[in-house]
Amino acid sequence: MSNQGKLVLENYVGGKFLPCSKHIDSFNPSTGEVYCRVPDSGAEEVEAAVTAAKEAFPSWSAKSPAERARLLNKLADLLEARLEEFAQAESKDQGKTITAARNVDIPRAVYNFRYFASSILYHTTECSQMDHMGCVNYTIRCPVGVAGLISPWNLPLYLLTWKIAPAVALGNTVVAKPSEMTSVTAWMMCQLLEEAGFPPGVVNIVFGTGPRAGDALVAHPDVPLISFTGSTATARVITERSAPYCKKLSLELGGKNPAVVFADADLEECIRTTVRSSFSNQGEICLCTSRIFIERSIYPQFLAKFVDAARQWKTGVPSDPSNNNGALVSKEHLEKVRGYVSLARAEGAQVHCGEGVDTLNLPPQNAGGYFMLPTVITGVKDSSRVMQEEIFGPVTCLTPFDQEEEAIARANGVRYGLAATVWSRDVGRVHRVARQLQAGMVWTNCWMIRDLNLPFGGMKCSGIGREGGKDSYHFFTEVKSITVKH
Repeated sequence: MSNQGKLVLENYVGGKFLPCSKHIDSFNPSTGEVYCRVPDSGAEEVEAAVTAAKEAFPSWSAKSPAERARLLNKLADLLEARLEEFAQAESKDQGKTITAARNVDIPRAVYNFRYFASSILYHTTECSQMDHMGCVNYTIRCPVGVAGLISPWNLPLYLLTWKIAPAVALGNTVVAKPSEMTSVTAWMMCQLLEEAGFPPGVVNIVFGTGPRAGDALVAHPDVPLISFTGSTATARVITERSAPYCKKLSLELGGKNPAVVFADADLEECIRTTVRSSFSNQGEICLCTSRIFIERSIYPQFLAKFVDAARQWKTGVPSDPSNNNGALVSKEHLEKVRGYVSLARAEGAQVHCGEGVDTLNLPPQNAGGYFMLPTVITGVKDSSRVMQEEIFGPVTCLTPFDQEEEAIARANGVRYGLAATVWSRDVGRVHRVARQLQAGMVWTNCWMIRDLNLPFGGMKCSGIGREGGKDSYHFFTEVKSITVKH
């Protein structure tokens, strides 16, 4: 639909697109202009979606895994056939480069459906004999019911499908709320659900803000399970709102991820990868590196090479395939990220490149966009907010260390514990340090090599629970133990 040339999205409930009486403006981050209107849904819209999901649940959960897998694979095929169209939309809506959307986001969304379509065919349950009691015990796994799924704005379709795919594959029905800032590809996917053969009500998508639509969803008594990816602050509210109903929660939250670089690291490979891990997707990935601890003997050399490499990480118009970074997601977010750089300066830190040091030349039509250059800071105290809080932008802090134990203690000295990287050729050290770092995922001599079979999630304030592979199977089902006396 369009309204004065602007795209107007509608909620997708019970297999139909339903208009909403209120809307929110969504901006194109690379121009700063409104290009889309997103429903500002509240309790009434969520209620309709939950009702549709509840009605669809009995027949959907009764289907065989093979039948559900067939529909998931069909949806993956339809999405893949429109890969370019979805990539263009994701890049425009989120600000990420067309290259990232084309090579990472949309292919991964396709793969999420294919992976869970396949994995649900191979789960087995357990049986234990109690012959002395004349009994046999076995377990079954049942879908939970209506799954409430809330996904963030940094990897919009990628992370939405990472939740929808296992939820529906395992027989649940879904009410999903994407971020109001990046709703377009979710809305486009709704158009493919009927074509793929999904019965009405299996997947419902309600658009809107966290305080209105999100709150109504997490506090709904008929939504027994919530999977949320986003900020730790929002997760606290979700935990409080869902507590009266004892809901199952999976919370994938923020990160302040360290890289620990030892003197024997392969420096070229380390710098190439760590620039990528610091600045990919404008630094808007929960797994991005934002604190780099470097052994003192190589610190000056590392810093010089890292700053050079950061300056070569190209930022500009998202539609240009040669750019590494596009625009940040919103004006407010850009101001927040810039605020941390100003704070570092005020505290006496040194900004080596990027914000306030280098200038970015943009075409006139992109002058109002939310762009920021990769920014490298040194001289920040570990206690500073710049080193303690998640910035979620193209900003990373470098600091030297002397001893292995010191590096581990400082790397662990934040409230987050999502991911970490270790760089060393010493196999013993790699294992020793990886074991002591407080993080749900540790990469050594690489970054972001992900297998969907592996558990994904963090420790401390980086979240509760794990998803992926077996963990998604456990989260999106309830286990039931049955004892039969014979």
